[in-house]
Formats: sequence, C-alpha cells, structure tokens
Amino acid sequence: MKIFLSLILAAALLPAQVADKANSGYKTKEGRDRVANSLDAPNRDATEHPEDLVAHLSLSQGMTVADVGTGTGYMLPFLSKAVGSAGKVLGEDIQTDFLDRAKAKIDADKLTNVELVLGTDRTPKLPDAAVNVVLILDAYHHFDYPAEMLSAIRRSLKPGGHLVIVDYYKNAGPGPGHIRLDRDDVAKEIQSNGFHLLSNRDHLPNVQYMLTFEAR
Repeated sequence: MKIFLSLILAAALLPAQVADKANSGYKTKEGRDRVANSLDAPNRDATEHPEDLVAHLSLSQGMTVADVGTGTGYMLPFLSKAVGSAGKVLGEDIQTDFLDRAKAKIDADKLTNVELVLGTDRTPKLPDAAVNVVLILDAYHHFDYPAEMLSAIRRSLKPGGHLVIVDYYKNAGPGPGHIRLDRDDVAKEIQSNGFHLLSNRDHLPNVQYMLTFEAR
C-alpha cells in the first residue's frame, strides 16, 4: 500500500505535458504523415517568407545554427546557404519519420553542412556551448516541457548566442486550444527561464511574431 501511494505521489509531482492538445495529431503515423505533407506544401515559401526570416537571424558564414523542431527540414536549405560551407546546421526533431524526410531533402539538395539530431521532448540534445543561433519555428507551442527544453538550449548556446522564436499569434493559430500562450506570455515564460529579450517584431503581421533572446 505504501509503495502504491508513493507511486501516486511521484506521478502527481511530474511536470504536466502542457502541449498535449497541440501534439494530439502527432501520436500516430497517419497523423504525422498529414502534418508532414502540410510542412512540405509547395506554397509554403509564399506563406512563410523563409528568406526574410533568415535575414533577421543575423547569420554569417562559419556560424553554427540549430533548427529545433525542424520537422521535415523545410528551413534547412535556407540556413545551410546562410552559414556557408564553413558553417554548420543542426536539424533537430523528436520524430524519426520527420527526420527521414529531412534526410531525403538533405541528400537531394546536397547540403553537406547539415547534420540531423534526434532529440527528446525534454532536450534537443545539442552540443554544449556550440551554437550561435537556435531557431524554433512554429514549434515552441509543441514543447511539453518548456523549462527543461529552455535549460538545455541555454547550455547549447555559445557566449552571446541567440534564441529566436517564430510562432503564431494565439488567435491566428491552427485551431482553438492549439496555441498555449500568446506572444507576450511566451516572452515572459522564456525570460523566467534564464533569457533576456532583445527584440520583438512581427514576422507575418497578425499571423506570426519573432522574438529574439540572449541567455543571461
């Protein structure tokens, strides 16, 4: 009986999976295939403006940039070009079938400076003090354990490195309840986990915002 009560107490103390609703479509292979097809939509350049996004990351040749929650690798070619052959791109995701699609894109585009990383829902498994910029595009609202993820991301950043969040405004997201926090509350949450907000701008007006942070 004591063991049973101890297990109940331990379970109660575990942090909540705060993005459970946003992640409901990722729990089956069929659901992930539907998501992957939307990530590879042929009109995505027109709706996401990836080159404008990269221009605001202040990347330069030789840098290391991580795309956390890379999905099928949509941003990898743009990031690869921005850091050049002397730089490195780390494309991270927790879904192996997404990474399989990203690998096919890397091979097809001959992106020799890109590596893929299989993370977990608690850490992206990036190398310590190795990354100039961590980009999280349309993925922060999928973090089940944001505090643990942010702690791991802080460790991965070089001194002066930046964390950049691009995500949907709450009322412009994929559906009711999908987006957990709106922009200002995202900024507060990240700052409460060891970061300082450097800039706050629209990426797509009334649709997506861009927040840039530096570790404190």
